[in-house]
Amino acid sequence: MSSFFFPYRKSLFHAISDGTGEELLICLHGFGENASSFGRLHYTLGQHFTIVALDLPLHGLTAWKEERPFEMEDLQAVILLILEHYGFSTFSIMGYSMGGRVALCIVQLLAEKIDRLYLLAPDGLKDNGWHMFATQTRIGNKLFKYCTYHPQLFFGLLHTWRGLRFISRGLHKFTFNSMNTLDKRERVYFVWTCMSKMMPDRKLCKQLLKKYRIQTLLLFGKYDRVIPPVLGVRFMDGTFSCEMVVMEKGHHLIGEDAAEVIKDHSF
Repeated sequence: MSSFFFPYRKSLFHAISDGTGEELLICLHGFGENASSFGRLHYTLGQHFTIVALDLPLHGLTAWKEERPFEMEDLQAVILLILEHYGFSTFSIMGYSMGGRVALCIVQLLAEKIDRLYLLAPDGLKDNGWHMFATQTRIGNKLFKYCTYHPQLFFGLLHTWRGLRFISRGLHKFTFNSMNTLDKRERVYFVWTCMSKMMPDRKLCKQLLKKYRIQTLLLFGKYDRVIPPVLGVRFMDGTFSCEMVVMEKGHHLIGEDAAEVIKDHSF
């Protein structure tokens, strides 16, 4: 395993690489995690892939210093820098949770270079109304920032939504535990704002997956209350070739079990 940094404009990106395979696999982590989350994959997948896990902006050791959101053109440039660094012309992509949404953006940008797509409990398969309001509108972002430092309104709404059964018990618990301290709320606010441009066009992604015959595998946790398997069922609408596996897990999927599933469905 090796760690390396590469400059991009005023920023500095960090990645961890492992494996000796002849194909490149770029891995994108979930919210609040980092590149090391994929450390256990090399035991199963390292002989097939050279695995490069990237720290996304505001995560791990990546220093995002552009004083603006991370844009689609930035994402494309960073992926191309990784390809150049390792001397690959094509690659596969794995995205977990928030990283799944970013992975779909990469499909939109660089589909002609992608061999395989692995989405693990991926965000981005459904529009989240609160997320859209908080990140895509000026008034929503101002309200989001206000609630970050004055959370009483947010928690009041959260408990009301749960009482009216607008959200599940699991989602209520997950959201509360993600926002119950100022440090956590600030992290959510700054990451969501920084990554607000990472909004894939799902219809276009499906068209590109079909056009370039990208091998696609979806993994979900049977007990995941944050990103349930039904979202994968809806995404697989028959317009492109795709497989889906539901594991006896919750939201946290990265590990040897997932690696074995990927291996069995890929080689």
